[in-house]
Amino acid sequence: MQQVAVVTGGGSGLGREMALALAAVGFQVTVTGRTEAKLRETAQAASVAAVGSAGVGEVRTAVLDVVDGRAVAAFFESLERIDLLVNNAGTGAPAAAVQDVTEEDWRRVVDTNLTGSFLCAQAAFALMLRQEPSGGRIINNGSISAHAPRPHAIAYTASKHAITGLTKGLELEGRGRGITACQIDIGNAATSMTAGMGEGVLQADGSVAAEPTFDPKIVADFVVRIAQLPTDVAVPTLTVMAAGMPFVGRG
Repeated sequence: MQQVAVVTGGGSGLGREMALALAAVGFQVTVTGRTEAKLRETAQAASVAAVGSAGVGEVRTAVLDVVDGRAVAAFFESLERIDLLVNNAGTGAPAAAVQDVTEEDWRRVVDTNLTGSFLCAQAAFALMLRQEPSGGRIINNGSISAHAPRPHAIAYTASKHAITGLTKGLELEGRGRGITACQIDIGNAATSMTAGMGEGVLQADGSVAAEPTFDPKIVADFVVRIAQLPTDVAVPTLTVMAAGMPFVGRG
């Protein structure tokens, strides 16, 4: 039976790399996001990669805003089964000191990063319980910020700390039911979000310093490896980061 995966935020960056890597090993993948053109680019990239290759899975697209609970429920109800959910959709806010963070920015970040991940996980969890055979995996995109904050990023930091609680809760409730949850904490993968790090970013001591980045395909490789593990193996947490970036001892 072909395995089915859903990757949220799959129109660019890490989400695209994850979707392409999963399709390359035979998963039927649906990428979701708010921008149809970007999703189509991911599907097209998968089609090009599949030319002349046997056993490559299909990449489908679905426009979806993960903060829209009704839309999320309808999307997952349209699926016959799901073996893997990758909660990758996320956003940040303009850098701002605590006293300058707007309520709008706070709610947008928390709604997308936390509530959106919960809504998708909830719907996927329910489907994993009722499908035959039952079970599946949920991988949440955490962050180094789930452990150590960057200055002027309190909304993002709080949302990623909360992802840790979400992941642990899912892992607990999936115990004995064939459902496992994993949090991948990623540090400085080279995407549009980290494009300025080579020029220098604000550090905890007030200085500005360049930080290294690494190839996001490496993260995608880990996602594939976890997805292919036997169902009786769980990987609750995994940290993948650019060597030399300020994390251990940040600040």
